[in-house]
Formats: sequence, C-alpha cells, structure tokens
Amino acid sequence: MTHRNADIAASAGTLAETNHWRVEMNATVKLALPIALTQLGQVAMMTSDLMLIGHLGDKAIAAAALGQTVLFAAFVVGMGLVSAVAPLAAQAFGAREPRMVRRSLRVGLWAAVLLGIPATALQHLGEDILIATGQEPESARLAGLYLIGLGWSLVPGWWFIALRGFMGAVNRPEPALWVTLVAIPINALLAYALIYGRFGLPRLELLGAGIATTIVNLGMCVACVWITYRQRPFRKYRVLGRLWRIDWPLLGRLIAVGAPISGSFLLEYGLFATAAIMMGWISTTALAAHQIALQTAAILFMVPFGISMAATVRVGHAVGRHDAAATRRAGFAAIGLGAVFMAAMVLIVIALRHVIPLAFLGTATADTDATLVLAATLLLLGSTFFIVDGVQTVANGALRGLNDTRVPLLFAAVSFWVIGFSTSYGLAFPAGLGAVGIWIGFTVGLGIYAGLLLWRFDALTRRGYLPATPGHTVAH
Repeated sequence: MTHRNADIAASAGTLAETNHWRVEMNATVKLALPIALTQLGQVAMMTSDLMLIGHLGDKAIAAAALGQTVLFAAFVVGMGLVSAVAPLAAQAFGAREPRMVRRSLRVGLWAAVLLGIPATALQHLGEDILIATGQEPESARLAGLYLIGLGWSLVPGWWFIALRGFMGAVNRPEPALWVTLVAIPINALLAYALIYGRFGLPRLELLGAGIATTIVNLGMCVACVWITYRQRPFRKYRVLGRLWRIDWPLLGRLIAVGAPISGSFLLEYGLFATAAIMMGWISTTALAAHQIALQTAAILFMVPFGISMAATVRVGHAVGRHDAAATRRAGFAAIGLGAVFMAAMVLIVIALRHVIPLAFLGTATADTDATLVLAATLLLLGSTFFIVDGVQTVANGALRGLNDTRVPLLFAAVSFWVIGFSTSYGLAFPAGLGAVGIWIGFTVGLGIYAGLLLWRFDALTRRGYLPATPGHTVAH
C-alpha cells in the first residue's frame, strides 16, 4: 500500500509539473503575441519605407542602409536603458508594489530625455561620420539628408519603448499594438507623399522618408501617453504623477541594469553596422543585397524579440513573488517557444529566397539582377543564423528578468567582436568570400553567444538564484 501511495504521489507530482508548464506556456504566448505583433508592426513601417526608397534606385536604398546604421548606433544605447523599465516594473508588479511600477516608468522617461538631447544632435553629423568611415561622398550625402529628418525620432521612439514595457509589465500589452496598427497605414501614406511629392506635399525623397518616420513616432508616443494616463487599468498608476521629479536613486538602479543592456545592444548592432560598412567597401550591389537580407532577418527577429520581452516580464513577475521554480520555468518556456518559431520561419525563407528580394527592388532588370542573386544567396546562408539569433534574444530577455545584464555584456564582447567580427573579416577579405564570408561570421558569433546565454540562465536558475530587490516603501 505504501508503494502504491508513493506511485500515486509521484504521478500527481508529474501531472502538476506538466500543468505548471502548460500554464506558463499559455501565459507566455498570451503576453508575447501582442508584443511580437507590435514589433512586427514597427518593422512593417521600416520595411514599407525601404520599399518606397528602393524604387528610387540602388543608391538610395544603400544610402538608407548607411543612415539607419548611424541612427541605430545612438538608438540602441537609449533602447537598452529604457528596456530596463520592463524588468524593474515587472518585479514591482509581482511584488505588488504599484508605486515602484510608476517610479520605474518615470525614470525611464527621464533617461530617454537626458540621453536624447546629445544623441539627436549627433545625427546631424551623419554625413561627416560616414565620410570618415570611408564611404562614397554621394552615398554619405544622401544618408546625411535621411538622418536630418530621422534623427528627431529618437526620444519619442524611446518613450514608446518605455511605455510599452510598462504596459507589458502590468500584463496589458495590447494598447501598444493598437497604436502601432493605426500607425502603419499612416506611415506608409505620409512616407509616400513626402518621398515622391504627392497630395500637394514637396518631393523630398530620403529627407521626406526621415521626416515621415519622426512624425509617426511622435504621434505613437503621444497616443501611448494618453492611454496610460486616461485608460484602465493604467490610470490607477498615475504615470504622470510628479513627472518633473527625477528619482535619482532609482535612476541609478535603472542605469545599473540598463547600461549593460545598452552595451550588449551596441556590440550586436555595432557588428551589423560594421558589416554594412564592409559591404560598402565591396560594392553598392553587396550593400543593397545585404540590406535586403538583413531587413528580412529583422522581420523574423521581431517575433522572438517580442517573446524575449514577454520572458523578461514573466521572469520578473516570478522574481517579485520570490518563486525560483517559476522563474526557471518562465525562462525556458519562452526560449523553447522562440526556437520553434524561428525553425519554422527558416523553411519559409528558404523556399521564398528568390521572391523576397523582388519586394524591395520591384521587377528584375539588368541593373538589379546581381543584387537579387546575392540577396537570395545571403538569405539561404542566413537559415542557421536566424535560429541562433532567435534563441539568443529570448535567453537574453530571460536573464534581464533576473537583472543579470553584466555577464551577458561580456559574452557579447567575446562572441560578436573577438569571434564574430574576426571571422567575418577574415572570410570576406583575406579568404576572398566577400559578402558570403561576412554572413558566415554572423552565424558563428551569434551561435556562440546563444550557447553562452543558455548556459548562464541554466546555471543561475538551477541553483535557485533570485536577485535582490530593493524595499519599495518610499512614497512617490
């Protein structure tokens, strides 16, 4: 009888554990879906801009690639800082500390403003920066025009990320999706009008594309501020309460968590930025093909990036409840979800690798044939790269939920630059593989990074690690 009771108890425990995983997976999907769709919506706006610019010719799309490279160098720094709003707010939500939820958002908004002033000014030096990196003067001039219009989008873009992180932390990510869905057609229409001079507006080409993005980003930011201030359940947090007051201790904590995230983002995007520069050394065709393939990768990446944001929130909630088992379960459920999605997407990309580039360049011509062929080759090479990229971003999100951001920064430095860049450069130039060699280097660097992050999360959660969370007793 004793053995039978033990078997029954063991079966009950297994069933309970299975139910826990099922519940966690469902909760992750429910949270991740609107976040991922929001990310896809933002990429849809970028992609529509590139398609409109692409019809201006190879030189225009290459210049847009260079302009976005300069912008992202600044954007990812602020994105890392404001991304720290999500884990801090999620931990406070899990601990049932609404004042800390509000304070976490408020310091994120202030960080965006303080960083945005010099970062916006830097965008007006884009042409000089690109010329200094060895780019052709004409490409640098066109990219500089693009950045003059695009540079003002930094602060509203960062505010939108902070507000979206707050919404996700309180389990209500849907409004950010609604705002994005409304913005997509507005962005396409405004960009079309300003690029080509339609509906009585001047023809501004690349400058118009940048201005359209800035206007739409500002509108999205204003809409999210209004929603969090007036709509349930956000208004109970009084997110604009004492907005003028900078919470310096919590700002320091946000920087401690967010600065390494910025560093990791900068190292990763810096690798891609350097790749764009190296592609420019090879040829305009290589740069245009690289941008098409990379934009396709960015579309796919947005879903696991959304899952990673859900992982940050789910892990953060468990940390706030001091539930070590749920912390581990939340992270691995999200990682598994991201890996399965990317594996499925890879099959689709391989099947459509000759069709996808046509969406950016229109019908094939003698001038674009080489770009189309090279872009298809890069998409085929990217099949492994896409999967490891998805795994690394979700694992990173899980670690951010633990406030573990410094060690991943070290991993990023080694993986992306010591290994990834060296491999890309060595294969592209000394080995003579060109653009193909650069993409092989991507895969090697990202694969090592993904493996290190998985090891880190497993090692921390296996021993029940939970980060120290501050006392949230001060009223603000």
